[in-house]
Amino acid sequence: SSPSGLTHESHKKDVEQVYLRCSEGSIEWMYPTGALIVNLRPNTSPASYKRLTVCIKPFKDSAGANIYLEKTGELKLLVRDGDRSPSKVYCFGYDQGGLFIEATPQQDISRKITGFQYELMNKGIASDLHTVSAPCRPCSDTEVLLAVCTSDFVIRGSIQDVTNQAEEQESIIHVGVNKLYRQKSKVFQLTGESGNWRGQIKTLLECGVKPGDGDFLFTGRMHFGEARLGCAPRFKDFQRMYREAKDKGLNPCEIGPD
Repeated sequence: SSPSGLTHESHKKDVEQVYLRCSEGSIEWMYPTGALIVNLRPNTSPASYKRLTVCIKPFKDSAGANIYLEKTGELKLLVRDGDRSPSKVYCFGYDQGGLFIEATPQQDISRKITGFQYELMNKGIASDLHTVSAPCRPCSDTEVLLAVCTSDFVIRGSIQDVTNQAEEQESIIHVGVNKLYRQKSKVFQLTGESGNWRGQIKTLLECGVKPGDGDFLFTGRMHFGEARLGCAPRFKDFQRMYREAKDKGLNPCEIGPD
């Protein structure tokens, strides 16, 4: 969706409404003047709205407006115009309000574009991204077995390299894939003539991931087009967990652990 403020030059206080029915997408407001109310109306039953979390990720060069959370006329500042926090994601409950985007006074609006990506997801899924209180702690056996059933990607692989991005406070794990159990998006692909599967997974810099020997079971979610790390036990530990759960009839889903 790409509204433009230039057509409203004589109505600086205009408020425009935008309705979005997709569960993910992006907004780009060119030459912002006045204000924009963004109404997220996903194609699900209103009864399920309270279980939804909304996440927005401003574009790197987004400028020209403040983004607020608005509920019954009350505004809470979410993203200040000019905030430069690369890759920062802002999440809130769907029932906490809608988005109110207000253009800031500009001498020259022609160079400004306010924009962000957005995603709607179930609250349970959102909580296991980087919003959890201890994102770097190892997962329990139960969490690993559940992650195998519910993650967007599940692979057996090794860490080829780790690139740390200090500015974004993130690490990129370069993974060599030995077995692909599942992937929602084509993050892991065949590369080169050697016919090896490879891909990248992002995690928080503070988790201190380093290259190491041996295979891991990598699980996680797609978030704004990127693979984010969830549970990642050593593969031999996963095999043990899986066998023990299977013997007791407690494994939540079937997957070939070998």
